[in-house]
Amino acid sequence: MERSIERAAKDLAGSGYAIALTGAGISTESGIRDFRGPSGVWTKDPEAERRAYLSYQRFLDDPKAWWRESVTAARILGDLDKAEPNPGHYSLAELERLAVLKCVITQNIDALHEKAGTKSLLEYHGSVSKLRCVSCGSRFSRAGFSLEKMIEEDRLPPRCPQCHGVIKSDTVFFGEAIPGDVAHRSLEEAERCDLMLICGTSAVVFPFANLPRIARQRRGVTIIEVNAEPTPLTEERVSDYLIQGKTGEILPEIVKAVKNIRG
Repeated sequence: MERSIERAAKDLAGSGYAIALTGAGISTESGIRDFRGPSGVWTKDPEAERRAYLSYQRFLDDPKAWWRESVTAARILGDLDKAEPNPGHYSLAELERLAVLKCVITQNIDALHEKAGTKSLLEYHGSVSKLRCVSCGSRFSRAGFSLEKMIEEDRLPPRCPQCHGVIKSDTVFFGEAIPGDVAHRSLEEAERCDLMLICGTSAVVFPFANLPRIARQRRGVTIIEVNAEPTPLTEERVSDYLIQGKTGEILPEIVKAVKNIRG
């Protein structure tokens, strides 16, 4: 593993435009359950997955009822507001501060990259800390809306202060398109990068899983996986090499090695 870490550090230090892609595996080390792993939310409760597939249509049919249920129901992943970044998140933020990483694109909705200090961040599936207008696409901090008070005053659903459109959670539901601004910028990053560092994603959820394959189509692009287990990217040789293990242990070592290379 040590040689692979040194190899990754050299590739990163020598890159011109490196980006990172992250998935649930980087956040499970912060105590956040994944969805489809052996102890995942939907693995343990298939009915919860069925409800998730129906959620977007329920929102479209009756946003007021959806919001009332959403505010009062227990969160499926627990209280994400209390979750804290782990060394993996902080390592990617440090690589950004070192001007090595130019962007992080994450599948995760937990806002931990933001908490860790990453600035150039694309939250592909949205964030639990934000709300989004379905009409104009504007995003707002969830903390800026007193949703419990709106229930008491019968003022649901929340409305966009810019266009008065209906506001929903920023998180992307099944059946809902990836927001155009995020989808477009993510594609641009995948087409621009000369190195892609893939951390803690099973690479089976599309269209996110297309991004490494898009990057692979270009010559001279290095794709590195840091994952607990091999993925379809490993098996299909989309990635150049896999460093197998926990992101919270491997990424800090890569940061140390990058700093040593730079002196």
